[in-house]
Amino acid sequence: MKLPHRRQFLHLAAGAAALSAAPRIAKAQAYPRRPITIVVGFAPGASNDVAARLLSEGMRGTLGQTVIIENVTGANGSIAAGRVARATPDGYTLIVGSWNNFVGNGALYTLQYDLRSDFRPIALLSEAPILIATRKGLPANDLGQLITWLKSHPDKATDGHSGVGSIGHIVGALFQKETGTRFALVPYRGGSPAVQDLVAGQIDLVMNAASDALTQVLAGSVKCLAVAAKRRLSALPEVPTVDEAGLPGFYFSQWFGLWAPKGTPNDVIGKINVAVVKALADPSMPARLAEVGQEIFPPNQQTPESLSALHSSEIEKWWPIIKAAGIKGE
Repeated sequence: MKLPHRRQFLHLAAGAAALSAAPRIAKAQAYPRRPITIVVGFAPGASNDVAARLLSEGMRGTLGQTVIIENVTGANGSIAAGRVARATPDGYTLIVGSWNNFVGNGALYTLQYDLRSDFRPIALLSEAPILIATRKGLPANDLGQLITWLKSHPDKATDGHSGVGSIGHIVGALFQKETGTRFALVPYRGGSPAVQDLVAGQIDLVMNAASDALTQVLAGSVKCLAVAAKRRLSALPEVPTVDEAGLPGFYFSQWFGLWAPKGTPNDVIGKINVAVVKALADPSMPARLAEVGQEIFPPNQQTPESLSALHSSEIEKWWPIIKAAGIKGE
């Protein structure tokens, strides 16, 4: 009689274990059960926004849910990051962040969240190198001529950027230091408005992400003198790199990544990453991003680990430089 009782006990125990595990398995399999929101800290049409909208289209098919883009502007993207840092860590509120609000802001503002510990990285997405462009009528046809012209017109030229502490602001300040030039750094509410004023001849130059100026460069409305990268931009193969143009090593790139709030479960991070990788692997995606001056990171870098590593290295590099320059957020 003992053996049957033992078998019955083991059978019941196994059944109980399976029942207790069932809700956890069902919960993991159920994600996502409702629409997902990707927060963008800049206005529609900005570099982050373009990357987020193209990404969201591809993610829908894999996740089986609508992916909504929510633009939360202000303070160089720090308001948006704060919203996501405080969100429930369930995978339904994410953020496409960039150098501006996930690196620069940490040295510019007293934030109510920690950029290094209050978010979970999901994937590296794309990057847009900085273009050095001028108004069409400026008497300089290459980077060397621009530097010569700036030196002969100290404190006369104007450089538009997408706000205090943005990558364009930092690049402009460091360009002056590297070249011994002096010009006014003029803040705008985004890169696109600065480029619009460049087209109109209201300012002399911009050093912004390719996403902001590419359309006008291709249209011949402004002149692009150099790409601040190691290699030429595929969308502008005729424009030299800064190495070729005479300012070697002056590399700057606006990169984009996808984050979730800290505490988001591993299985949810994994599902979102799979959706991102599939979206970026769509054959049409490279060409669509190239149209706005962005290039996709290689598949082996589209991981939480690669985003975390790049994020950490950029903070270690830039925070001391920004603080030493005395640049403060407004």
